[in-house]
Amino acid sequence: MVHLMRPEAALFPDAESLAMGAAERVGEAARAAVDARGRFALALSGGRTPQRLYQLLAEGRGGPVDWSKVHVFWGDERCVPPDDPDSNYGMAWWTLLDHVPIPPDHVHRMRAEDAPDRAAASYEADLRAFFGGPSAFDLVLLGLGPDGHTASLFPGSEALNEPFRWALPSRAPEGVEPAQRLTLTLPALNAAMQAMFLVTGAEKASVVTDILTDLDSAAARYPAARVRPAGRLLWLLDEAAAKGL
Repeated sequence: MVHLMRPEAALFPDAESLAMGAAERVGEAARAAVDARGRFALALSGGRTPQRLYQLLAEGRGGPVDWSKVHVFWGDERCVPPDDPDSNYGMAWWTLLDHVPIPPDHVHRMRAEDAPDRAAASYEADLRAFFGGPSAFDLVLLGLGPDGHTASLFPGSEALNEPFRWALPSRAPEGVEPAQRLTLTLPALNAAMQAMFLVTGAEKASVVTDILTDLDSAAARYPAARVRPAGRLLWLLDEAAAKGL
């Protein structure tokens, strides 16, 4: 059995303070990456939890960020047009990207309106052209579903066993819409220099407890427990999500 690295955890009283803590950490990571390598490669998360984080970053609450040197990617996307309310790109655009001076060609969105196989292959080609080697994102932002999924890597998904490709089509479980997704794979996520989970809500507490107290066992059940970045692994939790710890 492979023993997974133990992540760091930071606890916050509520979702607002968690978002502020996340903004500060994103700002720190951006400044460090630009100082060290001249650019900051950030993979964004979708869903409800990161929206407030993006608003705070747009307001400059994470400290100064040189947006001209930031490149933005996505960990996953719903297969809808970019102006659809379910679009992860659309959410990030309206809450963050339309409010900061990031060059348009630094925004690397998944073309989720295209056929899923073609969209995934195109995104992988974009990633490989950008990185020129391992997909070493400076920071990957991730969420957690009540079933333990992260990005669009769901329990039982064939994408979890992919050893080489960086982006794949994926399907959400029965009853979860939109069903068709695109997702980064574990090889892409685990090459990151830092991964940061943002988790709020009591409905996720049991999964959080399982993952943070017994990683080896949790990795067999929860895709999120299989995220093992090359560098730092950090979980930001509000009080409700951390109540079982």
